[in-house]
Amino acid sequence: MTAATTTTGTVDDRLPLRRLAPLSTQHVLAMIAAPVSTVFLTATTLRLPAGTTTSLLSAVLVLCGAGALLQSLGVWRIGARLPFVMLPGGAATALFLQIAQDHGAPTAAGSVLLAAALLIAVLPLYARIVRLFPPLVMGVTVLLIGIAMVRVSARLVTGPDGHARPSAVLLAGLTVAATVAAYVLLRGVWRQTAILIGMVAGTLIAVVSGLGEFTPAAGSGFAPPSLLPYGTPRFDLLAALPLLIFSLTTLAEITGQTVLNSETVGRAPDPGRDVPRVARADAAVSLAGGLLGTSLMVTSAENIGIGRLTGVRSRYVTAGAGVLLIAAGLATPLSRALAGIPEAVVGGSSLVVYAVIAVMGVEMLRRADLGGPDDGAGSIVAALALAAGLLPLLAPGMYDGFPAWARTVLGSGVVAGTLTAVLLGALLGSGRRGRSGRDDRDRAVGVVQDGMGDRAHQQ
Repeated sequence: MTAATTTTGTVDDRLPLRRLAPLSTQHVLAMIAAPVSTVFLTATTLRLPAGTTTSLLSAVLVLCGAGALLQSLGVWRIGARLPFVMLPGGAATALFLQIAQDHGAPTAAGSVLLAAALLIAVLPLYARIVRLFPPLVMGVTVLLIGIAMVRVSARLVTGPDGHARPSAVLLAGLTVAATVAAYVLLRGVWRQTAILIGMVAGTLIAVVSGLGEFTPAAGSGFAPPSLLPYGTPRFDLLAALPLLIFSLTTLAEITGQTVLNSETVGRAPDPGRDVPRVARADAAVSLAGGLLGTSLMVTSAENIGIGRLTGVRSRYVTAGAGVLLIAAGLATPLSRALAGIPEAVVGGSSLVVYAVIAVMGVEMLRRADLGGPDDGAGSIVAALALAAGLLPLLAPGMYDGFPAWARTVLGSGVVAGTLTAVLLGALLGSGRRGRSGRDDRDRAVGVVQDGMGDRAHQQ
């Protein structure tokens, strides 16, 4: 049975509570693994205390809920009034952690605020900006982010000295195995929560076998997120460059998501009207996120797949999911329990998350026009961009003798690789065409379709 034969209602239908509640819960179950795994990757990487971890999870869930409400219901010209949910971006989190490790968490928080402000500022130039990031450039960027974060995830298992205990490696491996088993054996919404299931299984294995400890944070009841958990944000344009570039690349993905969602709910796609509204909502919630300790928040596409499966078009379903997420964020017993997950379990789960991101980068490059035997400009651009991006990882001391600003730009694999791809692509005219000559809108839709099935994991 296809989505077309089961589609019911319109995007503006108001459903009775008895139907709205289970449909909204389904959306929450499909995306809950992303904020949970992202928060604990952040907490363990930055060595946050249990209380701060609890506050951060509360903030992320509340922001996810607020973003879903904003995108689904719309306020003025903010939010497209489409059935969207919002998540902490996995790639954005990777860059946030990179900045935090290199320059401190207050600088990372300031970088989020700068990136969100930049996204708002460039929207009048949307049509020109989105052309700078064809699939070739986006593929290079996403692949480099995935590779860099696999390295960071490994440190959660090995510890900062790089020497892991065999028990930690075993626990991380068992967590990966449980995640893979859940993904292979389960179907539908449960399959989309494979990361969360793997974390639960890894924690149970740690407790039963003695390979790790589960120590929830103290406290109970309800509590709001903490304002400025890292202190006053610091603003450094060079340090923020990775997130600034990433905020521009999101315009291409937002375009694809918006067109795909519009077509799913039976509304005529209008990127010129709706993409800026989606981007403004992303930026507004991200500004709040910078003040509450999170990275950039991004509109997610995996709920579009649920819409196609169920045939329910109503945007009030995702608005209901937003209400549930806010309630979960304020119920601190849940977040305090999750704060006790062992680091090796988080490391194993995040290895899967960021390996998936790297593979999605490969898929985007596969979609790009790399040229044939007589025109290999695209291949040259991709090769040199990947080389520029991998050098800081493979030879960390290469730029130690350079000025501080050069070390910041060249020493970030994501920044160096993306800038190389953009500049060479513009110079050589590569990456502008899809394999079948599709326009920018269709290429962006294709990127989303490639990654929609794994969206919950990559975010």
